[in-house]
Amino acid sequence: MPWRFPFSERRDRGPSIGRRFLFEWTLIGAIGIAAVVYGVVGPLTERASFLVYDQLRLRSTHRMASDIVIVAIDDESIAELGRWPWPRDTHAALLEQIAKAKPRAVAYDVLFTESSPGDTAFANAMKSVPTYLPLLVDRQPLNQNAPAAVEPVPVLRDAAAGIGHIDLDVDRDGIARSVSLFEGNGRDWWPGLMVPVYHALRGPHAPLPRTQGKDAASAGDLRRAHRMLIPFSRESAEYPRVSFVSAMLGQVPPEFFTGKVVLVGATAAGLRDRFATPVSGALGELPGVDIHATILDALLEGRAVVPVDNPTGVWTSIVPVLLLLGGLLVMSPFQSLILTAGLAAASLIASAALMYVRSRWLSPVPALGGLALIYLLWSWRRLEVAMSYLGQELRLLAAEPNLLPGADKKPHHAAGDMLERLIGLTREAVQRQRNMRQFIWDSLNSLPEPIVVCDHAGRILMVNDPARLQLGPMRFTDMSIMDVFSTFHFVRLVDETTRDISWPAVLDPRVAAHADVMTRGIEVRDLHGRDHMLRYAPCTTNTGDAPGWIASWVDITALHASERQRDDMLHLLSHDMRSPQASILALLETERPHLDSQRAVDLTERVERYARRSLALADDFVQLARAESQHYQLEPLNLHELAIDASDEIWPQASAKQIDVRCESQGEHFWVLADRSLMTRALINLLSNAVKFSPPAKRVDCIISATADTVVCVVRDQGYGIAIEQQAHLFERFRRFHADGQPASDGTGLGMAFVKTVVSRHAGDIAIESALNVGTAVTITLRAHAVEQ
Repeated sequence: MPWRFPFSERRDRGPSIGRRFLFEWTLIGAIGIAAVVYGVVGPLTERASFLVYDQLRLRSTHRMASDIVIVAIDDESIAELGRWPWPRDTHAALLEQIAKAKPRAVAYDVLFTESSPGDTAFANAMKSVPTYLPLLVDRQPLNQNAPAAVEPVPVLRDAAAGIGHIDLDVDRDGIARSVSLFEGNGRDWWPGLMVPVYHALRGPHAPLPRTQGKDAASAGDLRRAHRMLIPFSRESAEYPRVSFVSAMLGQVPPEFFTGKVVLVGATAAGLRDRFATPVSGALGELPGVDIHATILDALLEGRAVVPVDNPTGVWTSIVPVLLLLGGLLVMSPFQSLILTAGLAAASLIASAALMYVRSRWLSPVPALGGLALIYLLWSWRRLEVAMSYLGQELRLLAAEPNLLPGADKKPHHAAGDMLERLIGLTREAVQRQRNMRQFIWDSLNSLPEPIVVCDHAGRILMVNDPARLQLGPMRFTDMSIMDVFSTFHFVRLVDETTRDISWPAVLDPRVAAHADVMTRGIEVRDLHGRDHMLRYAPCTTNTGDAPGWIASWVDITALHASERQRDDMLHLLSHDMRSPQASILALLETERPHLDSQRAVDLTERVERYARRSLALADDFVQLARAESQHYQLEPLNLHELAIDASDEIWPQASAKQIDVRCESQGEHFWVLADRSLMTRALINLLSNAVKFSPPAKRVDCIISATADTVVCVVRDQGYGIAIEQQAHLFERFRRFHADGQPASDGTGLGMAFVKTVVSRHAGDIAIESALNVGTAVTITLRAHAVEQ
């Protein structure tokens, strides 16, 4: 296992970041939704809503109704007719003059709650044209517990076509934005002055705006219902108008009043009948008669602005908040900012469109406040978490051992707030990484072997100087590792157990099977005829991921030359050294019939024994050398069949000692990828040793079994066994073991070394279990090979 630097891999980070993330998201969402709900039903956003509404009304335009005119009690009339109030005869004269033009109706924005000598004349004039008079709603009348209506004097009340209140709903900031179409004490209800006028013009069953029903709102003991927002605009002060005195004296053309609704009211500044409205910033305070003209215009044209009810306002305002909460889960900070701004703009646009197109008022302020609150809280928490995480990671990084020689020093912590300290730690970490990168680059360049570093997809990232010298001028930044090494010629695999590869496809590290082959290595030949060992090594991170690969290749041309010399020596051993021994044995066999003394016979047998031992030693040495060096000819083989062939080979030896050799199998498929000659020789060695080191009349078992991935061969005897202290040296060369009471062995000590070499070259394992005077079991485990049946 490669040595690793002692970096901390497991760090106590407290609760899971994912659970903390969802908890904070849920908490912030709940806070935002609660703020929206309170903003809709409570007074929290009232002033901001007023401001938005006023700005929208100030920017609205509409065509005024052409059938509404105003008779203004202005400064000119007061100067001409004298101080206010005027005699009722003066009003009678006005009505008589207007009645000549046959208007549709006349409405007075002037109270007539006290008797006057001219009431009869005024009442008679009212009979000539439908006239509507206001009443006064007394909130605290004497000797009464509930508000009461102070109607016009009886004679005028009876002559009037209708009466109604002229109160306006003034908000807390002193601006009149709405009117309650009905006011009452819970028992009696009084309509607004423009309501009976509207019903007279449109019919008694003409619908009023869909506003809140009765008892929906109250102010003290006074109850208000059917509240509507007045659709003020810059045109609210531009209704056609004439001076009271001009109309009374007949100086106004009759067609000015014909078929029109005439509103009579005070506009003179001294009469103090003016109100602040949403358009006062552009028009100043509006007279009450202009406001009532706007109310009547809205009723007739269906432009009355109706505020949405609280449940609808809550759910509608929550929608953008929910969209923002959903976006925060998946979006980056910049995307979240764009989403927040977009939702805020959409809320404003939707509110304006709803008011201009559908005459419905939905304040966007609760939604805007909820969006701003959630975004600020979320940004704060994300920034806090990010700073905490970065600070912890940077401190851990600073505390880790520095790999650069002579660069291990305490980190410098900048003074100031947390952000400045984090910036200081980040600056040190960046400089440290730059130094580390330069150190790694210099280290790679100092290596004598060519090195190429690539990412997981094979794109080249770094090439050291020896690699540049060997590969020549190339634009490595535009190349992959497959492009670089495809110029080589494939020679052979280092691991003979791997088959069926395709060149140069095997160079692609993205394929797991190819990467496995390349980590074991392959032999290639360059364009100059030099042989190289090419190998990949994964670059692993501290968490075990492999983001890239390191490719290195070593010139093994000299090694191949040494292998050829070794092959020549093996040829020498197998031919030039074996031939004299074989000749000696042949001469001894020829001369054996002509021996004339026992001494000569004994000498001949001794020479023959030494010659055979030398020949066996040469054969075993050649076999071991070939097992270690030669290229294996791998093919699918049935290990059970090889075991049977091996048992047949040693049958004469076993028969001479009356030892029963049995080959058994447990399972069905025993296919392995192996070299037939070498694997058979290994099994022969195992069975031969089992027979050799067993007393006569015993049994040797060779059992073949299979699992899903492996094939196992167990050779078990009932022989003398091997001492525990000797088992560790069993596979060493020239090791022979002999205990007291055992027959002498004439082996070379290379048989088990040969078996170990063959099994290892086949990527297998070998194990031994032995006990003195009980027996020995040798287990071989090989990779199973799938064969199509």
